[in-house]
Amino acid sequence: MSLFVYGTLLPGQSRWRFLAPFVVDGGEPDEVVGQLFDTGEGYPAARFGPTGRIVGRVFELVGERAQEALARLDEIEGAVGGDYHRIECTTVGGRRVWAYQYGGGLELRPIASGSWLARDRSLG
Repeated sequence: MSLFVYGTLLPGQSRWRFLAPFVVDGGEPDEVVGQLFDTGEGYPAARFGPTGRIVGRVFELVGERAQEALARLDEIEGAVGGDYHRIECTTVGGRRVWAYQYGGGLELRPIASGSWLARDRSLG
């Protein structure tokens, strides 16, 4: 089971500590079609498909702990503004993954690069 992450769940970011115990390795760079936004709250928002790109990493979850990981992350992601929910999608690299999609309710600013880590260089 794989998870695509694009923001605060990335290594070195504020919520990585919640994901780290459940991953097999360092993940692989990949992208998903969609748009990435800055919420102004210290975390990004993603809307997947039909155009654009969201830059992130795909992590393989530890098999016997995958459901535990997803349950914990559902709880964490659902606790922030924007009604985030887990969806299944396919990366540009062809991997079927889980990812967290933004639901609505916040004022958003597009991140032109599609990368949360490179957002400062993409905002004008």
